[in-house]
Amino acid sequence: MSETPQKTHPAHQFTPAVGAWYLGEGCCRFRVWAPLAQLVEVHLLAPRERLVAMARRPRGYYETIVEDVAPGALYRYRLDGSLERPDPASQFQPDDVHGPSQVLEAHLDWDDGAWCGIPLRDYILYELHVGTFTSEGTFAAIIPRLSELKTLGITALELMPIAQCPGTRNWGYDGVYPFAVQHSYGGPDGLKRLVQACHRHGLAVVLDVVYNHLGPDGNYLGDYGPYFTERYKTPWGAALNFDGPHSDEVRRFFIENALFWVTTFHIDALRLDAVHAIVDHSAQPFLEELGLALHARAEALNRRVYAIAESALNDSRIIRPRELGGYGLDAQWNDDFHHALRVLLTGDRDGYYQDFGELQQLAKAFRDGFVYAGEYSRYRWRRHGNSSRNIPAQQFVVFAQNHDQVGNRLFGERLSQLVSLEALKLAASAVILSPFIPLLFMGEEYGETAPFQYFISHLDPQLVDAVRRGRREEFAAFIWQGEPPDPQDVMTFQDAKLNQHLRHEGHHRALFAFYQELIRLRQELPALAHLSKEHMEVLGFEREKILCVRRWCEGQEVCMALHFGSSQSSFRLPLPVGQWQKWLDSAEERWCGPGSPVGLAVESDGEVSLTLPSESCIVLAHTAEG
Repeated sequence: MSETPQKTHPAHQFTPAVGAWYLGEGCCRFRVWAPLAQLVEVHLLAPRERLVAMARRPRGYYETIVEDVAPGALYRYRLDGSLERPDPASQFQPDDVHGPSQVLEAHLDWDDGAWCGIPLRDYILYELHVGTFTSEGTFAAIIPRLSELKTLGITALELMPIAQCPGTRNWGYDGVYPFAVQHSYGGPDGLKRLVQACHRHGLAVVLDVVYNHLGPDGNYLGDYGPYFTERYKTPWGAALNFDGPHSDEVRRFFIENALFWVTTFHIDALRLDAVHAIVDHSAQPFLEELGLALHARAEALNRRVYAIAESALNDSRIIRPRELGGYGLDAQWNDDFHHALRVLLTGDRDGYYQDFGELQQLAKAFRDGFVYAGEYSRYRWRRHGNSSRNIPAQQFVVFAQNHDQVGNRLFGERLSQLVSLEALKLAASAVILSPFIPLLFMGEEYGETAPFQYFISHLDPQLVDAVRRGRREEFAAFIWQGEPPDPQDVMTFQDAKLNQHLRHEGHHRALFAFYQELIRLRQELPALAHLSKEHMEVLGFEREKILCVRRWCEGQEVCMALHFGSSQSSFRLPLPVGQWQKWLDSAEERWCGPGSPVGLAVESDGEVSLTLPSESCIVLAHTAEG
């Protein structure tokens, strides 16, 4: 790819409706939505202090163009002659959430003009937290690690939220400036360099964005306008106003935020956090409007851009096409797949895990997507979900671990701390060889041992105490014993940093190689690369705790047998007549397994007799003659 910056295409020129936008030649446009104010002024603080009145525009906007302003200038808005606040659409907060906002260059030079993105079906996601992925905790420190991720087979990097949060330690879901890149990670320039480096490696970049609430510390949007509503609540704070009076401008603010990431920073997909917490009774829901805007921008940019939702509703409308009454988003996380797999691996039955525990539930997750599609949920004391049977496989993201499922345990234990090496390989096989989009959580590919716990660095002592209480209450549905680690303690953050050296040691190295082989098989075997529910048969042997998944494409058939039992088991598996080659066996000694009783090939006369060790996976492939 050429290192020469590409000429800017008109579609790449994006000016949000709000914020400070440098126009060049010492001019900067300031625009803010502040319908609650009668007077708004720009207070420029540096390099030369001055106060500039803003003209009122329709629908509560204020605007002015100021001369003799250069990138780097610091400013606040003054409301009604006295109250000074940072810009709600600030693009950089160099002095944290309570400090002034900073004017930046409007356009960045890029060298990825030939990048058009990759198809969603080719996504193999790697979720990471910028602050704990490396010891430095910056965007720049991730770049040298990209070649290792590429070697592993990863095709898409998913960043946990990077919008400006208070302090330097946070999961990112307490962001209060949706347009500002976290200063402690390296700011906007650091993010740009990371995205460019990813694209050079052929990696897409997914950004986790939070459109259901804002954090409490440094959240000044309510001083400007009715961004929030009292009609609805979220577990994390006031709900955003997406369907009440003035909601058009609130929607515009967040939709333009999404377009900002896609256009200005060349982000390839957005992961929409907890959309079940977005309450919106309008005729055209915010999520539908957001998806339309993103897809229109993708077409204008001639790039693939995706919207991937996280939802606890098991509502297929989120990803159904608009012509079929859906919102038209591209994909969503499937927690049911995780829960069904997790309970079979660990035996956990507390909290929401009480709804799972049968092998047939994982079989249904493979066949359909959602396990709960209208069935009664004991955990919820009501029926839950609707059918996802007709939703294409590539619209579901599945995982054995993620930031929530690790971090929302009392002590933040990863799966590597809870189950055996054999079970880790079994979990990886289920996820990566599924017909869905697999997601790995940073470090799982080599069995990282560092806990990942919730951490913050708030400045308000009362808020810190409230967070501590909230964490205790969150664990009430589980029977874990002990006191949760203090989220404000810097060691809670430091302990979460990865021990990347483990990848080269002992069984960790073997596990990494096993993940690498799984991804290679997924990408190279046509029957596994073809993501289709229709070209798949799923059989569950409940007594033996064995799940068999047979997939086919282009004259090739692949059968994967997953054994969740605690002792060796024999069974007879229906398979088409012919010779089946063994492509993968997790029990083999090269993967640090106990040894396998299955040979390099098996002959089927319509059935095959197999003996599988406990917690193991085997992959057989057959090519039709002629």
